[in-house]
Amino acid sequence: MKYTELNEKSVQDLNVLLKEKKVLLFTLKQKLKTMQLTNPNEIRNVRKDIAKINTAIAAAK
Repeated sequence: MKYTELNEKSVQDLNVLLKEKKVLLFTLKQKLKTMQLTNPNEIRNVRKDIAKINTAIAAAK
């Protein structure tokens, strides 16, 4: 996910996307603890996506 893609979306769309990413992060952390996660780098990517979305929300205000 690129920041330029997020700039074009509205704040409401960004909030929905942020909620989805946070739920995904929660499930990935649960999978990591139960040894079901095959690629731990997914957590890093989701955290970076959350940071990009928060930056886009702050810039839109």
